[in-house]
Amino acid sequence: MHVLILEDDEMVGDLLGTIVASACPGAKIGLFDMLKPALYSWQQQPADLVITDWNLPDGSGLDLIREIRRTSADIPVLIISGRADRESILSAAHLGISGYISKPFQVDALHKRLTELMPALIVKGREKGGSTLNEKMEAACNSAIQLPGQIDTAEVLALMNRLDELDAATLAQQWKQEPALSAKMLDVANSASFRRSGTSVRTPREAISTIGVAMALNQALALSLDIAGKLTGPRLAERAHLEQERALRVAEAAHTLAKKVGETPTLYYTAGLLSRAGELAALKVLQNQYDESGEPPEFEQIDSAITYWAEKLGNRIKVQWRLPLDLRELIGAVYFLSRSNVSRSKLVMRAAALMAAEHAESPECRTLLRRLGIEHDEQGQNDARQTP
Repeated sequence: MHVLILEDDEMVGDLLGTIVASACPGAKIGLFDMLKPALYSWQQQPADLVITDWNLPDGSGLDLIREIRRTSADIPVLIISGRADRESILSAAHLGISGYISKPFQVDALHKRLTELMPALIVKGREKGGSTLNEKMEAACNSAIQLPGQIDTAEVLALMNRLDELDAATLAQQWKQEPALSAKMLDVANSASFRRSGTSVRTPREAISTIGVAMALNQALALSLDIAGKLTGPRLAERAHLEQERALRVAEAAHTLAKKVGETPTLYYTAGLLSRAGELAALKVLQNQYDESGEPPEFEQIDSAITYWAEKLGNRIKVQWRLPLDLRELIGAVYFLSRSNVSRSKLVMRAAALMAAEHAESPECRTLLRRLGIEHDEQGQNDARQTP
């Protein structure tokens, strides 16, 4: 499915793209901030859904709607505008729009309206023959990707960017409407790794104080990446659980190694958690295909899709989440590190990846540990597997 968004405010445009990606999984999204390129895009490739602003730097969104209605009477069109007067709404309604949403809009209201339009759009896609899995993967690489976790990964990463401003009280207040997060904080704080006095931690604020704000944010990040429960295909859910377990093992090993070499371990743990984001995104697209076709993917199809698309989707999602360059490089080191690289942080991540994959005895891992000045022993391997 192809969605055209015409909005001249960059932040609003990005938000619309994220909402569309959530409500219309697998959609290819074309985002424009000027009328003329949007008109050209429509003429070259008519969209299945159009969302447009009214007032634009080079014209009116109504001109785009008129062009659409000249050739198609049934393409859903939504207007999102700061003009909320009755006359404007009636003028737009005469063009056969599917909805008029005033700014500032409520995200939930727009998401609900898009969800209401989805059945008709899916039927229309099937009439056209639907799209292949590769087409869906390609579309995902060119649009916003929304992982179906219990909380939004992008929101957690935004909080991480404000780490210096946050304390336990502020974070507990921020998350008071997130019962899954509160339960996660309490579970981690009361685990053996953090128990100090033998007295149970009872409130999210106490829990965050116990484990620290940085680790609390990483636990929230892990929860946002836990998508297994949201995938209805049993093979997809099983693979999502496996990928998250792999990411967690890398995070724990990286955390331990970073402490051994005198580095602050929080960023390494974050990089480990994010190291399978591309694989999770591929599983989300496979779920979209399953929802549309009704045919569950075979194990071979899942393996093939992840092998070919995980890196591309991972690169896309790193840009979408606006990950800083140093974090992206740490994630990249999980998969590859040139022999000439002397960056200690990257040596840590690559060694952690090998240890997490139970390749601690490999020549590559032994060499990396020597370069880091870490004595290779059985106790070190055990330490790297423990939850920080």
